[in-house]
Amino acid sequence: MSEDVIGLKKKIREGAQVVGVVMPVDVARERFQAILDAGPYDFVAIDSQHSPLNEERIVSFCAMAEALNVFVQFRIKHTRHTYLIGNYLDLGPCGVEVPQTERDETAEEALQAFYYPPLGGRSYGGRARRGITGKEPVAYAEWWNHYGVLWLQMESVEAVSHARQFAKPGVDCLSFGPIDLMFSLKAHPHHPFQNIDDCITYVIRALEGTSTRACVRSGSPDKRSKYADMGATVFVEHPRV
Repeated sequence: MSEDVIGLKKKIREGAQVVGVVMPVDVARERFQAILDAGPYDFVAIDSQHSPLNEERIVSFCAMAEALNVFVQFRIKHTRHTYLIGNYLDLGPCGVEVPQTERDETAEEALQAFYYPPLGGRSYGGRARRGITGKEPVAYAEWWNHYGVLWLQMESVEAVSHARQFAKPGVDCLSFGPIDLMFSLKAHPHHPFQNIDDCITYVIRALEGTSTRACVRSGSPDKRSKYADMGATVFVEHPRV
């Protein structure tokens, strides 16, 4: 695990290779540590889109992660819950992923809910927030705005086509939902994008000149190099143990 988790956002924006591991939110501490020891990993990813959402459990998980200096990336339940990003972050995650992003309005709403003023409009409060101890409100808001990591997930050919529009200042990553994207490709057999690799290649080119990076769910280290060679820099993998 990276010693300087505050630098994760900076690493992502500068195009350094960053690797995370999927973690069940109800994991026991011993299992948590065993998964980390099989790394190294820069962050852990937890999910509520396709898993039960229990806010108390998320708070407990994030507290355990903070005690171990582990960065937590959290995929929210649904695109329409983007307005709740600040509420989710008050539970302790360090970053958020918005699934099935299709519209520019979603990106704008995510930025507004994710960042504190003057960058956004997130409301201040929450004792479980990451890094809150010892910081006054203005200092904490400034710290968070340089710390938190915001992803938008693209899961259709329409979303991929608009990748450049989603790469707004403050959006750190564009990630892919490979299964739903595959369904979308099958529904558009004559589209210029014929497979997932075409989509990834297009997005990486579209992001040139921005500070937004491409995240691929590579699944395992042996598949990572393929996507790294294509230009992806952020990876999410399954536990090795």
